[in-house]
Amino acid sequence: MIRIAAPALLSLLLLLPAPAHAATGPSWRAWDPGFQEAARLKRPVLVDVYTDWCGWCKRMDRDVYARADVRDYLAQRFVVVKLNAESPARVRWEGREMTSRALAARLGVTGYPNTTFLDAAGRKLGSVPGYVPAAQFLQVLRSVAEDQAGRAGRAGRTGAAR
Repeated sequence: MIRIAAPALLSLLLLLPAPAHAATGPSWRAWDPGFQEAARLKRPVLVDVYTDWCGWCKRMDRDVYARADVRDYLAQRFVVVKLNAESPARVRWEGREMTSRALAARLGVTGYPNTTFLDAAGRKLGSVPGYVPAAQFLQVLRSVAEDQAGRAGRAGRTGAAR
């Protein structure tokens, strides 16, 4: 009886839908493809630095990144990248290859979650440590995006004046 019940239970579990927040979060990119996309779109990069064991990271995914207003703003103004700060996966930054763990350290991350902002060329713009409630997070996003748009506009005017 137990042998029959276990496969049946497993089959039922596989039919259940994934949690709602998993399907409604941003379109996260891996590190290297994310920067290729950022260069092509000329957008800043939001890097969500996390660990698998971090409860506040999971809450940030569930309560902040899953919100429609946050998700939509990110989709319009940023390329979003997830970086597991404990992963041995290899990534490239500033012309060097390193592990994701080493990159998190080079970015100055000392706690999780951490939201780091980089321009499309990979230069660090700033970072926000810890969990940030959605309303304040949107303010941070707007500030970074508007600053980057202003820089792009000034660079365009300077280039056109030559």
